[in-house]
Amino acid sequence: EDELFRSSHSNPGKSLVNGIKTNPASSSPKSSLPVPMGPPVYVDLAYIPNHCSGKNTDPEFFKRVRASYYVVSGNDAANGEPSRAVLDALLEGKSQWGENLQVTLIPTHDTEVTREWYQQTHEKQQELNIMVLASSSTVVMQDESFPACKIEF
Repeated sequence: EDELFRSSHSNPGKSLVNGIKTNPASSSPKSSLPVPMGPPVYVDLAYIPNHCSGKNTDPEFFKRVRASYYVVSGNDAANGEPSRAVLDALLEGKSQWGENLQVTLIPTHDTEVTREWYQQTHEKQQELNIMVLASSSTVVMQDESFPACKIEF
């Protein structure tokens, strides 16, 4: 903890982006520098960024972030959330893992995009050992209700 404190305070103008020290004044979110290659990261649960929007999630995300469970929270068709391209990217990325680990996709909303994707790619999902979890439970909180899934590790 002390080492982390010293390293973060000894270079006040520097920060870490994708594990690389950068100067915040000269870096931007849409940098033209390539993301350095590295080994994949294995996690139990990953939230697909930006409500599963195609703006910043591509097959490379799924090649590098290998999760047992991916949460898809998009529910805004007008903004392309969830994005069919991102769901297809999951299939593409997972096909390159080289190992057939079980993956569970957890949509937080029942959308036309996820239903169509599920139906049209079901055979490929089975081949890649991907299961889409449907929610049959509803949580009621104050004045709203929403579908819920229980995940146990």
